Amino acid sequence: MKKIAAGMLALASFIFSASAQETPNMKRFHHPHKHGMMMQELNLTADQQQLLKANRDSYQKQWLELNKNENITVKESRDKKSALRKEQKEKMMAILTSEQKNKLEQLKKDHESKREAMAAKRLDKMKTKLNLSDDQLAKIKSGNEAVHAKAKAIREDDQLSRTEKKEKLMALKAETQTNLKSILTPEQISKIEELKKNRIEKRQAK
Repeated sequence: MKKIAAGMLALASFIFSASAQETPNMKRFHHPHKHGMMMQELNLTADQQQLLKANRDSYQKQWLELNKNENITVKESRDKKSALRKEQKEKMMAILTSEQKNKLEQLKKDHESKREAMAAKRLDKMKTKLNLSDDQLAKIKSGNEAVHAKAKAIREDDQLSRTEKKEKLMALKAETQTNLKSILTPEQISKIEELKKNRIEKRQAK
């Protein structure tokens, strides 16, 4: 039973990680790696780069001040941070030209298409390794799409605190695990545990 639970958790983590990531709090518009790479492709002028840096620095300073403010409630802090994120994004977009905004949107769409292609490739490998039926694969794909949509909605909900988002994402991960139990056979779950064990042994051997 423990092996089955571990196997389900391993697969649920695999599917969930392809669809959801923990909220990066103030880094949301503070140039995480992916967003920073996109911005580099916009051919920003020196003036634009300076303005964006000033915008980010101001945002970070205000965010840290909110974290230090013990005279406001959690809800007030959350509302102020939500407004701050919105203001920072609006200022960032105001710095870009129409062409740069269009290119940024296209880059985001391209990134999403690549993510979907990679997820499909991983699922195809899973089908081979676990000998999934077409019906099982279709159900897992459908569930994966639903998880991605739900996770995205949680991450983009500015009315939720970081803790609340984390709790909802963890609950979504548990839901993914439960759904998988109704799709896979005990033999397939055992195979997942075997594959997981092999990966660990290979890493330790390096």
